[in-house]
Amino acid sequence: MINLRHKKIIVTFLMHLGDLILITPFLQVLRRHATGSDITLVVDEKLADVVRYNPNIDHLVTVDKKGKDNSVGALWHIGRNLHRNHYDILINLHPNERTSFLAFAIHAREFDGMSHFLFRPFMHRYTRLDRTHLHAADMYINVLEQMGIEDRRNDGLQFLTCPAWEQTAHEFYAAQGVETGDKLIGFNIGSAVPQKRWPPRRFASVADYFSENGYRCVFFGGPMDIDMVREAAELMKYPPVIATGKFSLGELAAAIRWCSLFITNDSGPMHVAVSQKVPVVALYGPSNPMFYGPYTDKAIVLESTDHYEVGKSMKKIIKEGKYQGISVISAAQVIEAAEELLQRYPQQVAAL
Repeated sequence: MINLRHKKIIVTFLMHLGDLILITPFLQVLRRHATGSDITLVVDEKLADVVRYNPNIDHLVTVDKKGKDNSVGALWHIGRNLHRNHYDILINLHPNERTSFLAFAIHAREFDGMSHFLFRPFMHRYTRLDRTHLHAADMYINVLEQMGIEDRRNDGLQFLTCPAWEQTAHEFYAAQGVETGDKLIGFNIGSAVPQKRWPPRRFASVADYFSENGYRCVFFGGPMDIDMVREAAELMKYPPVIATGKFSLGELAAAIRWCSLFITNDSGPMHVAVSQKVPVVALYGPSNPMFYGPYTDKAIVLESTDHYEVGKSMKKIIKEGKYQGISVISAAQVIEAAEELLQRYPQQVAAL
C-alpha cells in the first residue's frame, strides 16, 4: 500500500462542473489516509468555487484552461512553477491530454493515477478508470483502492458555501417576494447536450402543477439557458422565480439549498443539488445513470431508455439515430416522482 502520510501531494483534475463535484468523495478518502500531509488540488479556474472551501485540501491552484492558459506553453509554464514545490506524490484523475500534460510538466517524485497513453511511460503507478462497473464518484475512489487504500468511506458529494454567497441568495429571494415559510421547488431545464433536454413546455406544466399546490417554483441555470427558461415561463399560468444567470457557482449552491426538491435534466446543477442534500428528480437519456446519475439515495431517476450498451459513448448512441429522445418521459411521471420525494423527506422552507 502506498504511504500517503506526511507527504506533499498534488491532485490534477481539469474536467467539467459535474465531474469536479464527483471527485469530492475521493478527496474525503484521500484526506483521511493522508495524515499530516499537505494536499494541493489543481482545477479549472471557472469552477474553483466548487472546492474553494473544501476541508480536504490545503491549497487550490486554478488553470484558465479555455482562456489565457489554453496553450501548451502556458500549461508547461504552470507545471514547471508547481514543480518548484517538490511534491512527493502527484495523482492525476483523468486521462485527457491537457491534464495529463500538466501532470507530466509538474514532474513530482511519484506520478500516479490516470494519464493519456503518451505520458504513461513517465508514471510510477498507472491505474485504470473502471467505466463499466462503478459510478463515477466511486470510480475516482477506486484509483486510491488500486493504490492499496481499502477504507473508502465518505459522506457523499460536497460543495461548501460561505456567508457571502448565502447572503446573496437570501437577498435574491427576498427581492423576489419569497416569504418565510414558502416552499420552493427548483428546476434546471438546460444541459450542454441538446438530446438531454426535456421540453420546456413539460417543465412549464410541472411547475404550474406545483404552483397550484402551494409551492414557489424557481428556475435556475446559467446564461446559456436564458432563452429556454423564458420559453417555459411564457407558457406558465403562474409566474416562476427566475434565477437563471443570476448567480456565481457558489451562490447557485447556496440558493439551491433553499429548495425542498430539485427537478432537473442530467447536468452539472443536478450534482450541485445533490451536494446540498436536496432531493432530486433527475431525467435521464441517453447517458447511463448507473455511472453518472445522482450520487445519493434522495433521488428518483426517470429514464428515457431501458437499454444501455456499456462502453458505448453517448455521442455514438446519438449518432446511430436509434435513441427515442428524452421526451418519452411524461409530465405525469415527473409529478408522481416529485410527490413521492416530497412525502418521503421533510421539506425545507424559506426562513427570511
